[in-house]
Amino acid sequence: AEPEIVAVVEAAGGRAVLTDPDLPSGSDRIFAALKSLDPPDKDNKVRHDVVVNLQGDLPALAPEMIRAVVEALGRSGADIATLAAEIDNPADRGNPAVVKPVVAWEPDGRIGRALYFTRAAAPAGDGPLFHHVGLYAFTRAALARFVALPPSPLEKREKLEQLRALEANMSIAVARCPRAP
Repeated sequence: AEPEIVAVVEAAGGRAVLTDPDLPSGSDRIFAALKSLDPPDKDNKVRHDVVVNLQGDLPALAPEMIRAVVEALGRSGADIATLAAEIDNPADRGNPAVVKPVVAWEPDGRIGRALYFTRAAAPAGDGPLFHHVGLYAFTRAALARFVALPPSPLEKREKLEQLRALEANMSIAVARCPRAP
């Protein structure tokens, strides 16, 4: 976090932690903040079992989207949960800046299991493509496991951190949201 963000959070009554700027990823920074704010007590108990990583570039994210990602984590039993919205702008289909999750959707189409994330237009063929919304909910144990893993080959190739989790056989639930923020 930046000192200006800490000041805004604290002025609003929240708690914020400045983490080491040399940490390699947002997930590492979230884990460092978690260990600082909620360390295990003498009985190895903690207050928080779910951690939400809200990206700084999504400051206007609707609260219901945060609820949706936490509900998807609990409902699915996955290690991690995230969000996706159907792409409605044809230019986004091939735009490498728009990350596309490939999802095995449940029959109701509201939640699914991530099979892959890519900057390419995928999957091929007719049908909708989805825009990944960079909001994550982790179980605490999954976050600890994730940050202990080295960057994976596909993560390095696509420059997408979530591929590390998939390559390590961690599960990622995806909840559908009405639109990308």
